[in-house]
Amino acid sequence: MSESIIEIDPELAKRLLIEGGTLIMLDVPTGTDFGIDIKSWNSGENFKGIKMIPPGFHFVHYSATDDYGESAPRVGFFHFFSRSEFVVKKWDPKIEDISLEAVPEETVQRLKSNLLELDRYLGAYPYDMWKQWKELTDKIDKSLVERCNPKSGYVRSALELINYDDATRPRGGEPSKKRKRGSGLTLEEREKELLPDLKPKPGTELRLTELPQKFYPDDATPAEITRHSLDTSYALDLMLNKLKDPMEIIGELQLTFVCFLAGQSLDSFEHWKALISLICKADSLIERRRAIYVEFFKVLEVQLSHVPEEVLCDIVASNNFVYHNLRKLFANIEENSQVDDRLKSLASRMKDKLTKKFLWDFKNLLDEEDDEAPVVVSMD
Repeated sequence: MSESIIEIDPELAKRLLIEGGTLIMLDVPTGTDFGIDIKSWNSGENFKGIKMIPPGFHFVHYSATDDYGESAPRVGFFHFFSRSEFVVKKWDPKIEDISLEAVPEETVQRLKSNLLELDRYLGAYPYDMWKQWKELTDKIDKSLVERCNPKSGYVRSALELINYDDATRPRGGEPSKKRKRGSGLTLEEREKELLPDLKPKPGTELRLTELPQKFYPDDATPAEITRHSLDTSYALDLMLNKLKDPMEIIGELQLTFVCFLAGQSLDSFEHWKALISLICKADSLIERRRAIYVEFFKVLEVQLSHVPEEVLCDIVASNNFVYHNLRKLFANIEENSQVDDRLKSLASRMKDKLTKKFLWDFKNLLDEEDDEAPVVVSMD
């Protein structure tokens, strides 16, 4: 891990030795997949942690490894390192995870006073990726992390699920109410009713902004339902109004992306996709929320350059949700007379960059694609 220091200017290295944070990890088993931000390594026999961590937001993550070399699902935690901060965590072999108990203060002080001796067991923060990490996370602040962080304090790629049917059913009582409605259901609905109602164990899931369950008002007419299904402005505005600052949606877009990229969280990936769809399919809201769209283009361009190749194949080749959603957004911006020329120019530059990089075809934007056909609302 220390090889990255070769790339650092000597003056900068000296400053980071003084100002950088230190993360001490006690008793981490050899071979554990351990990392910070978008880099990870297999821990060596003498590994004790990471030094020279630049002040700011970071994501520490790890996967326990068994005797056969198989890795457990990834776990991680967020931390805003302050100048010269000294953090100590201890591994608990019983749970094969970081101990839930805080390291005693006397142990922390002893380690801190012995830092010079510890130094050779600490890997240097991989500074070559610091600029990229800042670009990926520049809209993530402490208030956003406090709101979205799981109550447990740890982001897990594989959430522990519990059956809410059993958890909420009174002892000796009948199965949940929904099981009583056997008549009048289709075969598919009956099969769904028989499935357990699995939900994440309380406190383990990211507390992300709840996405609108429906994209139209309660009293909407069939014609309005169709319009709101094609233009998600109503649903997006509903979501933005729940936030203290509407720009938090961009921070949440970044947070869910790094939880997927570094934390391997598929739940975060799904939320990221849903946010992209909601933002891209809005039309009448674009001019009023112009600042959000300016930042959205910047953030998405950076994120697409970091999508893992195996995931990019899925995004680009098969069900290309990013392409289809951007195509819709570019068409809306092109046709919307309320959108100013500067935003149209920004969208055009983004189009050109993506066409050059991914060979995406954004010509004939106004030609309706099969999956963009109008939603037909039944009057029955």
